[in-house]
Amino acid sequence: MAGHSQFKNIMFRKGKQDAQRSKLFSKLSREITVSAKLGMPDPAHNPRLRAAIAAAKQQSMSKDVIERAIKKAQGGDAETYDEVRYEGFGPGGVAIIVEALTDNRNRTVGDIRAAFSKYGGALGETGSVSFMFQRIGSIVYPGSVGDADAMLEAAIEVGADESISGSEGHEFLCRPEDFAAVRDALEAKLGAPQSAKIVWKPSNTITVNDQAGETLTKLLEVLDDHDDVQNVYANYELSDALMEKLSAA
Repeated sequence: MAGHSQFKNIMFRKGKQDAQRSKLFSKLSREITVSAKLGMPDPAHNPRLRAAIAAAKQQSMSKDVIERAIKKAQGGDAETYDEVRYEGFGPGGVAIIVEALTDNRNRTVGDIRAAFSKYGGALGETGSVSFMFQRIGSIVYPGSVGDADAMLEAAIEVGADESISGSEGHEFLCRPEDFAAVRDALEAKLGAPQSAKIVWKPSNTITVNDQAGETLTKLLEVLDDHDDVQNVYANYELSDALMEKLSAA
């Protein structure tokens, strides 16, 4: 699993500005509601809900908003969200996986297909690109929990396959079948993580540049901004020249 990091280009997550905060909170609230509805409303007995709450707190979501999202799951009129995965190709032949929570499949697939088409991509069938990725468990902590050496020791102790440390924090990787055990062991040792989920890791990446890279970036931004989309994964890396160009823009 060497070489994978959530902090790189594998999972695209655009930095949110103040104007986009309400949209981000809506996505976080939806994940909390779905987690509470699928499991128990008590985070102490619902790991997915604990992770969703931790992610919300990381974005400074208030306790009242979090509690409302949990209570919404207990109401009889709460929306029923389906977890849906879409797969397709973007500019430059880049494979893209989109994970969504939606209360209207027809609306969401129509929007996702339109986004792919607008930016030179094509939405495919389920399974059309996922074979290019591996499923791995990812548990992320802030850098404040310890240094890289301490995290390596923690990874060995809890049975994680790898720990990656950088300026953004620490990420522990494990096999999907070990995810629950590793997550719970890390939580007992380090406290609640910033995020804990099973993600898609590309087996290989494609370097994109120039126009294809710029168009791909726009497509990923549009997908990520969609209200129903929770995560976007792609098997790409931007060339150094394009990274410099986009940073200067």
